[in-house]
Amino acid sequence: MELHHAIHREAPMNTTSRLPSLRALRVFQVAGRHLSFKLAAAELCLSASAVSHQVRNLEEHLGIELFVRRTRALDFTGAGQKYFMFLDGMFSRLETETRQLAAEYGRNLIRLCVPPFFAGELLLPRLQSFHDLAPDTDIRLATQPSLMKIHPAEADLSILLGNGDWPALVTHRLFAHRLVVGCAPALAAGLDPSSFASLDGQTLIVHENRPDAWDNWARALDTPPPRAGKVIRCDSMSAVMQAAAQGLGVAIVSWPLARNRFDTGELVRVFAQEVATNEHFHLAHRPEESERADVAQLIDWIVAEFGTRELS
Repeated sequence: MELHHAIHREAPMNTTSRLPSLRALRVFQVAGRHLSFKLAAAELCLSASAVSHQVRNLEEHLGIELFVRRTRALDFTGAGQKYFMFLDGMFSRLETETRQLAAEYGRNLIRLCVPPFFAGELLLPRLQSFHDLAPDTDIRLATQPSLMKIHPAEADLSILLGNGDWPALVTHRLFAHRLVVGCAPALAAGLDPSSFASLDGQTLIVHENRPDAWDNWARALDTPPPRAGKVIRCDSMSAVMQAAAQGLGVAIVSWPLARNRFDTGELVRVFAQEVATNEHFHLAHRPEESERADVAQLIDWIVAEFGTRELS
């Protein structure tokens, strides 16, 4: 209760004479839906500390404690629960009215959020065919870091990676996420495709968000982890691909996301073996989104383009 007292002691008497910022209200609503600053941060493309800061500022503005903060969880206070229910309904109505307004008076606009590597390697090279099919529909393409597992609040459609367990969403399974080992042709010429041990002493390229990738790869193939001569860490999958293509080392890459790099000869597969991740890429959306004719058309196109084959 210390936070509650501090808020009341420091809040000015006229603190509610002006409305809180819409941004703070939205952050609180998303945090309340997840009861987690971490999950809210992933949905809003913010850091968890930024979400916490926004909520705390809102509490100070109102002079009311909205959450009970526990070690690894959040819970509503009575006032927080009541305020959340109001805001959740308000934002839902706002989104509905905005979509209807855009549909009636403006061009069709679809907000599509995808992982950056998916956008660059698969979606953008094919997107012109959808524009030819639906010339009156505009797409606002946004990317989120790494491989997405949470549907962003502002998106109409998103590409998510997981097992399909998103209870509040409609999902369409597209293709399996598999891992292969690749490098530049000149480097591959000095490796033995029949022996994992030929990786010992090589420079290994890793994504900084997946530092255990090589250990997990080795475990899946029941082989000892390679003893790296050197490690290069990159902050994006595109950088991993570029480093491997430049001959700087050997990388674990997403298949079939990176297939074009292999088709062009920029990269070659070192080993025939693939590692299944037990995850698939999915197209996801809220149930009401498919009621829009333009969104339904894009759903059909994405499923037809990516879901009818494994891009093998």
